[in-house]
Amino acid sequence: MSLTVIPAIDIRGGNCVRLFQGDYDQETVYSASPVEQALEWERQGAEIIHVVDLDGAKAGKPISLKIIWDITAAVSIPCELGGGIRSIADAEAALEAGVARVIFGTAVCREPALAEKAVQALGTEHVVVGIDAKDGKVALEGWTEVGGVDALELAAELASLGVTRFIHTDIATDGALSGPNLDAQLALCRRVPDTAVIASGGISSPQDIAELANLDADNLEGVIVGKALYDGRVTLRELLDAAKTGDTSS
Repeated sequence: MSLTVIPAIDIRGGNCVRLFQGDYDQETVYSASPVEQALEWERQGAEIIHVVDLDGAKAGKPISLKIIWDITAAVSIPCELGGGIRSIADAEAALEAGVARVIFGTAVCREPALAEKAVQALGTEHVVVGIDAKDGKVALEGWTEVGGVDALELAAELASLGVTRFIHTDIATDGALSGPNLDAQLALCRRVPDTAVIASGGISSPQDIAELANLDADNLEGVIVGKALYDGRVTLRELLDAAKTGDTSS
């Protein structure tokens, strides 16, 4: 199975950063220009870019739309945006800024009916729901709050309301370069078999990509990669090759 490898750009304070397991106190700044970083990912072969407005995630509303405008104007590949999108109006503003897909997280986890409204108002192709989980439970508010909601049950409910694409982040592996949580990703794929799932968290090598590509889950569509690329542990081209071939010998 071929996967789409999606490089991430996390924006905080106007910079391109990475957080360790969502901890705002464990931030590494990698670039002062998210636009230049987006162009670099495009040059290296990315087909889509995953952008997160970390300030927006914490504030509960989009904060970095001007930068998003600049990114989408600079690149010719689509971008998806998450972070602080809590209403249809927020999503519409993001789409107007040029992104192809908007990612709802906390808002629909608290109010699943919002997902149904978003799908109806914006179209299924423009709506993604991000389910960020720790030990199988959903995390909210930029990962600052972990509740008692079961991630698999939430995904099933949202799928029944018309959501057709999920991003599933395993917080324990995010930024840890320890490999993806294969069991958790497979479980979510199987719980919502008629949707597309994008995995996130833990990627450190072509081997990790290949293991995801070889999962018994036809609906695993892609994988988001951040820290491993920024730290220079692996190149985007190496990951793209592994995603296409499923070759575990890399």
